[in-house]
Amino acid sequence: TFSGDRFIKVSRGQTFSQVVDSLSHAGVIRSTTTFQAAGRLLGLTTRMQIGKYRFKSGASNVDILQDLRYGMTLVSISTLVPEGLRATRQARILTRTLGIDSARFMDMVTDSSFVRSLGVDAPTLEGYLMPDTYEFYWQADEADIIAAMVKRHRELVSDSLREAIERRGISMNEVLTLASIVEAETRVDSERTIVAGVYLNRLRKRMRLEADPTVQYAMEGAPRRLHYSDLQRESPYNTYRHYGLPPGPINNPGLSSITAAIFPRRHAYLFFVANGEGGHVFTRTFAEHLKAVQAFRKKRAATQQQQPSPVQGVPR
Repeated sequence: TFSGDRFIKVSRGQTFSQVVDSLSHAGVIRSTTTFQAAGRLLGLTTRMQIGKYRFKSGASNVDILQDLRYGMTLVSISTLVPEGLRATRQARILTRTLGIDSARFMDMVTDSSFVRSLGVDAPTLEGYLMPDTYEFYWQADEADIIAAMVKRHRELVSDSLREAIERRGISMNEVLTLASIVEAETRVDSERTIVAGVYLNRLRKRMRLEADPTVQYAMEGAPRRLHYSDLQRESPYNTYRHYGLPPGPINNPGLSSITAAIFPRRHAYLFFVANGEGGHVFTRTFAEHLKAVQAFRKKRAATQQQQPSPVQGVPR
């Protein structure tokens, strides 16, 4: 017998023989022949519960077979879904950790009837898939996972926050869209309300948002450093070309960014640029902004030689 716990995963479509091979490879059973014979004798070779199993030392063949039939020692898998990821990247994480079908996940995220069935008034669930640490079972149903993430969103965006949104006369979709831009722009908690305030100031002054992350969202493939030509890309999400907020969220923001979008800091800033230390320099005028951009470029040049010059977008 083995010592300690051993884990194996039973996936959709696996045959009994394949599961037996996994059990043998993990050292859970000693003889595949004896185990398969016991399975046939007990009629327990045709129906198995999918999931991740924990087998303890000393389990008999009969114990293991009945466990596979009824899923008695199935264990959940802790899965971290970080803030600020698009649904497509969330799907990749869930595929890697839980073995789900990422294509089916995305089909459901963008299925308008499924979106409505979850009580969400938006074209897709982008923005409503709350980042958090979840406990799911191996190959849990994609619909159940999505429903749990939307439910978590509803729990964290509390009634008092929803009332504040209503008092401001804006929609949840607008809040989440702004929050998703804030999430993409800064990882510094103390800056989130300031960044939200910058974009609201620009909206009030009928200025384009000119937010680099919205251009990234409009582009195919993995995020990369933007070029000036990217800013000319035609997309309703390109806030260098179009006024106002983009049509919807560009990622799934966390509660801090959502709260910042609901309660932005009041100030006179219209621009910001990276300070080279993880944060940003906020400025009121374009002249001040250009000085901050030059200071950042000088600092970057001193530490990163031979790097192609990125777009220093406005107000980024």
